[in-house]
Amino acid sequence: MVFPRPPSESDLFLHSNFASRYARDSLPRFSMPEDSMPKEAAYQNIHDELQLDAIPKLNLASFVTTSMEEECNKLIMESINKNYVDMDEYPITTDLHNRCVNMIARLFHADIGEDENAIGAGTVGSSEAIMLAGLAFKKKWQNKRKAEGKPYDKPNLVTGSNVQVCWEKFARYFEVELREVEVREGYYVMDPAKAVELVDENTICVAAILGSTYNGEFEDVKLLNDLLLQKNKQTGWDTPIHVDAASGGFIAPFLYPELEWDFRLALVKSINVSGHKYGLVYAGIGWVIWRTKDDLPEDLVFHINYLGADQPTFTLNFSKGSSQIIAQYYQLIRLGQEGYLSIMENCRENAMVLKEDLEKSGHFNILSKDNGVPVVAFSLKDRRQYDEYKISEMLRRHGWIVPAYPMPPAAQHVIVLRVVIRAEFSRTLAERLAFDIHNVLHELEKLPPPTMMNNIEEENKDLVDNGVKETTLDAHRAIIVQESNKRQKVMAA
Repeated sequence: MVFPRPPSESDLFLHSNFASRYARDSLPRFSMPEDSMPKEAAYQNIHDELQLDAIPKLNLASFVTTSMEEECNKLIMESINKNYVDMDEYPITTDLHNRCVNMIARLFHADIGEDENAIGAGTVGSSEAIMLAGLAFKKKWQNKRKAEGKPYDKPNLVTGSNVQVCWEKFARYFEVELREVEVREGYYVMDPAKAVELVDENTICVAAILGSTYNGEFEDVKLLNDLLLQKNKQTGWDTPIHVDAASGGFIAPFLYPELEWDFRLALVKSINVSGHKYGLVYAGIGWVIWRTKDDLPEDLVFHINYLGADQPTFTLNFSKGSSQIIAQYYQLIRLGQEGYLSIMENCRENAMVLKEDLEKSGHFNILSKDNGVPVVAFSLKDRRQYDEYKISEMLRRHGWIVPAYPMPPAAQHVIVLRVVIRAEFSRTLAERLAFDIHNVLHELEKLPPPTMMNNIEEENKDLVDNGVKETTLDAHRAIIVQESNKRQKVMAA
């Protein structure tokens, strides 16, 4: 039995954490420790454990930005201790926030004068932005129904079944019926005609997605607007549209400037966009913009005199860091339209390189569109020997995180692999990913078919039961490992 050595004076002077007792002790998991530890030891132990996380740049499941310039990182650290809500104490930060709102609103063609301020707010990602937009629609609908003496207790919202989960959260948290247009195989976004069919006098808005989470496709907001205008004219309703541009809001204005999806369309009353996606800022910032002041009911805006000045606020939280707001302003003025266009063009071209390589392999159907968010979504043509989940699992061995998931209900038999091409995903990485996908396919094709695998597993069990250590399956796996090592050596050379 080994007894723990009591701490010695030398522990306090050792420069190496690995020579101290802190390298032997487990970090606390459930209760705060009684004693303190040196800052170096706390850092080193946490740092080492975090190394087991995936590399953010290789996390191709996420739309969120993972790299920014050092100058911006410096600004973030300089402002990390500022609470944005203290507007009177940090007036410049508040002004930078308002500048961002104005720039984004004009990017989305809001009809505002040259010196007029846009109506909008910075949020904690697009989830809070969607909650705020939804609440504005609900409140405006309720106020109108009350004024007309009509029931206002059964609001509903129309979306496609491909929406992000935050729409389901809004519906559940704020008691709004969610009416979903089912997608179908070959058509994985909301059908505008079917969406308009679901609209009735209790519909607070129709939500269109500019960049589906599943395959990056843009929904046809222009067609939805035209069809809804016709229905509103026939019925006397004024059902509006919200555009969830979380992924596509910083792409469409640069790559597809002629595409009508924003405030150029009469019924689009609000838009949300994620600054931490193609807005090119680290996680934690979203934006919601309203067409006019009238589209944000005044009774939702709070005026707080908390620290010496009137503070109008419309948020679901109170305290919030200033760093991401400042980082967004940095990106907007640092890159300008020229820089954003160049980055989005690079993302699109790198997506095309990967897509074309996957098509040439002959193994995959491409489910993403050339015009949309730079995402490559693909599924296997032949699933008899292995499936998309197995490919995803095998790619993790090469460091890549490529998610595999079913499409929404009614098309959930279609399994998709999805690669998000972000600004920091270079051509070299795109080519390397394609190479590794081919390697994975090569390895999987060498495995026995599932029926044979079942027989081998039974044989394996029998042999193990009989005391035989190496089985046919073990030998087969050893061959795969050897060949994989050979290929890695060739690549290293």
